[in-house]
Formats: sequence, C-alpha cells, structure tokens
Amino acid sequence: MTLFDEYKEYPGEVTISPSLLWEYDLSHFDWWKSRKIVVQRVIERGWLKDFYAAFNLYGGISGFREIIKEVPSLSPRDMNFVCVIFNLKKEELRCYTRKLSREQLLNS
Repeated sequence: MTLFDEYKEYPGEVTISPSLLWEYDLSHFDWWKSRKIVVQRVIERGWLKDFYAAFNLYGGISGFREIIKEVPSLSPRDMNFVCVIFNLKKEELRCYTRKLSREQLLNS
C-alpha cells in the first residue's frame, strides 16, 4: 500500500483548497496553463485531499508525476519527498537541474 492508494475512491468529490491559490481569481483560473503552480503548491502546502483533487484534475498519479518534473522550484525537502513517493530521480526534476546550473554559473 502506498500513500495515495485511496485517491480513486474520491472521483470528483474533492477540490483543491482555494487557500493554496489565494492570490488568484479562481473563477477565471486556467487550471491547465497553471498546472505547474498548482502542483507546486499542492506539494509544498497541500493536504491529502488536495493531492487527490490534483490527481483527478491532471490524469491520475502518472499525469501528476509528469507535471512534477516540470516544476521550476521546490525546496530540498520537497524534492526528496517527491522522489521517494513518486519514484523519481532528482536528475529528472527541472528544479534540481536548474539549481545545479545556477551553482555552476556562480562557481565559475
């Protein structure tokens, strides 16, 4: 059993907490264009129900997993979390490769 095994029991019943996207007008919010922001906020501050809602919104765990790879920034703690939970390598994460690029640029 994994952490998110129960998400299929909540099809469309849960929504992403508006407090995660407090600065946006959710009545005109484009959930697809802003998918990286939504996924980042869910990882950083979301409850389990927010993860379920994001899975339903973005094509299940596999769709969510692909969006994680595109997120531009995550803390080291959150990077470790997504790598363990979603079976990813740090090198697959854009936030990790961007961090390495910045460090190399500053050290050159």
